[in-house]
Amino acid sequence: MRGNGDSAERERWARRATSFGTQAAVYAEHRPDYAVAAIRWALEPLAAIEAPAVLDLGAGTGKLTGGLLAVGAEAVAVEPDASMRAEFVRRYPALTILAGTAEEIPLPDDSVDAVVAGQAFHWFEQSRAFPEIARVLRPGGVFAAFWNIEDGTTEWVAGLQRVARSEASTTPPPPDQPLPGHPLFAPFEKAVFAHAQRRTADSLVETIGTHSHTVVIPADQRAALLRRIRDYLRARPETAAGEFDYPLHTEVIRAVPR
Repeated sequence: MRGNGDSAERERWARRATSFGTQAAVYAEHRPDYAVAAIRWALEPLAAIEAPAVLDLGAGTGKLTGGLLAVGAEAVAVEPDASMRAEFVRRYPALTILAGTAEEIPLPDDSVDAVVAGQAFHWFEQSRAFPEIARVLRPGGVFAAFWNIEDGTTEWVAGLQRVARSEASTTPPPPDQPLPGHPLFAPFEKAVFAHAQRRTADSLVETIGTHSHTVVIPADQRAALLRRIRDYLRARPETAAGEFDYPLHTEVIRAVPR
């Protein structure tokens, strides 16, 4: 899922992939968690293990880690960005988080029961990441990737998606996009779970301000974009005053090693 196309597009994709550290504290405060039902489904192949050891790969500030702990997993994290790791440590001082990437995981062979990635798999170089993920998984393990996606079937959310586009935005993949695959893994399965985040107009602007396509654009364009989003939200009856539910769904794909 790395950027394709011309060199300018690939360069912009690379900048987006490494942009989150500049927003680490805001990311930790405002990004949504993941539907607990989605986490349980992802780890379903491990039902016989009471407290599975799970690697949160590309863990960021620990948004998915919190859900892993809530379902009884034992978590270890890997994250390449130092600022994101610092926020993770602030939230989970007792957990281990290591500097590393999906392409070079700093764990021994056969060391975890599951590897999960929240809002991160699309940044991986899959040809290198899949062998590394397979290497650290124990026999009978599972790999799962999660995304929180806005529910564009809701009219005001569809309008927000149009307003929130920047020059760095890319076209979302179609719903029927083929699932990824690799010879080391059985075919992927996919499931979708309803989710929501309680927001205000201002906090939703903060959330969108952590999205990579809003971070990598010039400062004047970013300020104008966030102002446009805030004006839109304050003009909509659903979002103009007080708190509201920001409708999402958590998409999960999972596969077991062959």
